[in-house]
Amino acid sequence: MISKIGFSALALLLLLAGYAQSNTEDGEPDGVSGNLQRATFAGGCFWCVESDFEKLDGVAEVLSGYIGGKISKPTYKQVSAGETGHIEAVEIRYDPTLISYEMLLDTLWRHTNPTDNGGQFIDRGAQYRTAIFYHNEQQRLAAEQSRAALDSSGRFAKPVLTQLYPATTFWQAEEYHQDYYKKNPLRYKFYRYNSGRDQFLAKTWDRSSADVRGAASSKSYQKPTDSEIQERLTPLQYRVTQQDGTERSFNNEYWGEKREGIYVDIVSGEPLFSSRDKYVSGTGWPSFSRPLVDANIVEHEDNRLFGRRTEVRSQHGDSHLGHLFDDGPQPTGLRYCINSASLRFITKEQLKREGYGEWLRIFN
Repeated sequence: MISKIGFSALALLLLLAGYAQSNTEDGEPDGVSGNLQRATFAGGCFWCVESDFEKLDGVAEVLSGYIGGKISKPTYKQVSAGETGHIEAVEIRYDPTLISYEMLLDTLWRHTNPTDNGGQFIDRGAQYRTAIFYHNEQQRLAAEQSRAALDSSGRFAKPVLTQLYPATTFWQAEEYHQDYYKKNPLRYKFYRYNSGRDQFLAKTWDRSSADVRGAASSKSYQKPTDSEIQERLTPLQYRVTQQDGTERSFNNEYWGEKREGIYVDIVSGEPLFSSRDKYVSGTGWPSFSRPLVDANIVEHEDNRLFGRRTEVRSQHGDSHLGHLFDDGPQPTGLRYCINSASLRFITKEQLKREGYGEWLRIFN
């Protein structure tokens, strides 16, 4: 039997626990949920911002939603029309022992255009502008310092216009907006490519350093001259990468490769895929559920054969790699069907010797 004192103490603990849960769900500006902390950023379309932050080590969850407006429980239709004063934003739950708030700020800068206060890329209006909503004084100071450092760095020809606001109630967006890039991968990728976001970022930042797993690459990659490519590649490799050819299924170098390592562009050397994302698709070509570095993969609509398809090319080498389909395994649901002739495989044991030592961490 629980005594009155024991019962009162238990009731108090339950009450506090209930308050903490409610406080976190409502988005009040204490910034903390259990061992996780919260950061709230606006960077245009929340599909893209959510996708970029969820790929970081140390980020436990990213929610899409609305903040800063004048009504309760706004809908996407109201916010996107600019009727409520809300901004599309994301709330990030992160482990500060694995990733710092300053690193989150750096990711925000590297995935937005902070000089544009009229929206972001194809999405126009104040509801799509960039903003930082700080949850405490430490976040405010860190955001001010980070913004000032970026503004004085010379990275942008225009001034940085991202505004800072104290965090208010964060309203979660409708369920179909959460993890949109996972639920509708092809539609998301089509939207993102046509939004102009990645094209702007590729010009502004060295995209070889924008690893989707949260680590930077110290190398730069470029396409050699055609004569150099012909000298280095076999006739099959040249036909596939430079003339958009396709090798034979079940009769290529890597379709049955099971060793650990990474796959790089045979032309430029840029990292493309990892053995950790490779799976047996039954097609006879190497198949991957996701890229190793998102920024090194470029997609184009291909109407040459079998109706509309999505062609996959490398960012720096502009090599034809293969095609992307939506019949892959979860959680991405994607199948990157890639020609072995477009790839060079580097085993885990060779990574450091070949100059790719930074990727050893993904196998630990």
